[in-house]
Amino acid sequence: MNKNKVTELVQSRLFELQDTEYRDFHARLMPTVEKEKIIGVRTPILRKFAKEFARTEDAVGFMKALPHEYYEEDNLHGFLIESIKDYEACVRALDIFLPYVDNWATCDMMAPKIFKKHLSEFESKVEDWMASGHTYTIRYGIGMLMRFYLDDEFKEEYLSRVADVKSEEYYVNMMKAWYFATALAKQYDAAIVFIEEGRLEKWTHNKAIQKAVESNRITKEQKEYLKRFKIK
Repeated sequence: MNKNKVTELVQSRLFELQDTEYRDFHARLMPTVEKEKIIGVRTPILRKFAKEFARTEDAVGFMKALPHEYYEEDNLHGFLIESIKDYEACVRALDIFLPYVDNWATCDMMAPKIFKKHLSEFESKVEDWMASGHTYTIRYGIGMLMRFYLDDEFKEEYLSRVADVKSEEYYVNMMKAWYFATALAKQYDAAIVFIEEGRLEKWTHNKAIQKAVESNRITKEQKEYLKRFKIK
């Protein structure tokens, strides 16, 4: 089936799954995406469709039909990438797709399980993404560092790598704040130094403190200590 036919098939199926109330609600959460680009398919339903669609020959053609027209098509593409079992193929698919990602939701939902088996080699790819210059590719790189490298694989140098990312983009700096708030929950002794020494930009610094204080993974004493470092 040619690309146009595959796209028509997918779009037709997505509109069959449409929930307009959900579309209206979700559109308010993504100011960077035009409402007309959102069909309104709930994530569990879209994941179920992706699981079925991934088994078909049309899935390959769909992934080549970039850019996609609708937000849900992008999310479907992301779920198809998650289903790729080969590490190298999965990374290649992300390298192709990430430049087309234009919102935080699509960016944040993609976390292929295959990466857990390749964390040593995946580290350099994460670093490449963080240095890419594209808002959501940078955000994705930081997100992968947060998801996979704050537990047993943690190294203190990762904190510096995230702190050294410089951007005027809200969605990059929000992810930096989220990363440090999570680091404070999982690697407090190493992460608190970056707050004490003011090594983050003011907005990111304050947002990281805010998110950490809102977390139930931070002790009451740690929260009170963190509040002392808020920059007015």
